[in-house]
Amino acid sequence: MFDYLIVGAGFAGSVLAERLANGLGKKVLICDVRPHIGGNAYDFYNDEGILIHKYGPHIFHTNSAEIFDYLSRFTEWREYQHRVLASVDGMHVPIPINLDTINKLYGLNLNANQVKEFFDSVREPREQIRTSEDVVINAVGRELYEKFFKGYTNKQWGLDPSELDASVTARVPTRSNRDDRYFTDTFQAMPRHGYTRMFERMLDHPNIKVLLNCDYQELKNEVRYNELVYTGPVDAFFDHCYGKLPYRSLEFKHETHDVEVFQEAPVINFPNEQAYTRVTEFKYLTGQSHRKTAVVYEFPRAEGDPYYPIPRPENTELYRKYQALANARQDVHFVGRLATYKYYNMDQIVGQALTVYSKMVGLNRKAAVAQSDAAAKIYSIGNGNAHRKGNGNGMGNGKTHGTVIVPAEVGRISGAV
Repeated sequence: MFDYLIVGAGFAGSVLAERLANGLGKKVLICDVRPHIGGNAYDFYNDEGILIHKYGPHIFHTNSAEIFDYLSRFTEWREYQHRVLASVDGMHVPIPINLDTINKLYGLNLNANQVKEFFDSVREPREQIRTSEDVVINAVGRELYEKFFKGYTNKQWGLDPSELDASVTARVPTRSNRDDRYFTDTFQAMPRHGYTRMFERMLDHPNIKVLLNCDYQELKNEVRYNELVYTGPVDAFFDHCYGKLPYRSLEFKHETHDVEVFQEAPVINFPNEQAYTRVTEFKYLTGQSHRKTAVVYEFPRAEGDPYYPIPRPENTELYRKYQALANARQDVHFVGRLATYKYYNMDQIVGQALTVYSKMVGLNRKAAVAQSDAAAKIYSIGNGNAHRKGNGNGMGNGKTHGTVIVPAEVGRISGAV
């Protein structure tokens, strides 16, 4: 008998599994339809021994010391400041748009005050900011909007920016200084040994059982449990009774090249001239030394695994119908991007999961995070002793997490715990 069945072994499900096991001593079965833990943050060493992110780049950043400290129980960190270039007019220029972007693009030599005047001269003020187009044109005008945002957004979402909620492009700021960092959060770092190792440590508890390659629909009537934590698509949980919620998907093309460095930045965006949106070179992110390098090209798709909820008013209204059904289910906790139909960064998903746990136990979040963890090791940046020994392939074979149960054993485990 399990206290909890958790559907999905990404950030939301894994954080709740860890807290329920370590914080309350609950018995947890966590299942995932994929053959690995870690959700979209899963990473592994490819055939050449290069650490890559299977589902595109995942860059950890947060302003929350609480969330950073919590994850530091399961990994040491490598300091990393993410930088992105955009391929525009035959040049690679910084994005978000900053002082150097404007100077290089237009052959100018403006200072910070002058670039502010430049933005004021080209912007088209909008009295009301409703769409993603409004956000950008209000800030930097139509020409820069068309060079950097219109084509990229069209590819990414399959919609014109004028059809998308303002939140899509509001995530990318405009700067008048030379700060070329993509994020400005207080904590910016990468798990030193990869995300998969971090998830393995998170799920390393005798009360946590992990079942992969398994749709929970095949499991829910075979295993006895008290409560359900669901992190999958909320519309699928309710059998799409109101219709399908729209998502954007991605296709990834991974390549290994026999050179040490493939491109001049960790990520290069291609707003206009290519079918793909961006190219990522992983060694920048991981800090790995290797005589070869690995990159991934991202091609947005209308069909495939659900990655991005599409932020449009009609989709929000459809989700609210499912939200009402979810709120009525007192025996199910809906957590994460897919279950709440909202785009979250990784730290936000961790924060949401910790908040849900704090409500489960009736404590404030700080107390809930600390619960039964006085002896937990806190791993700081550069702590070389944090990594637990495994086989080093980053694919879950280092036996650093709880028992993994293969699907053939489902019938046997129904009364095993």
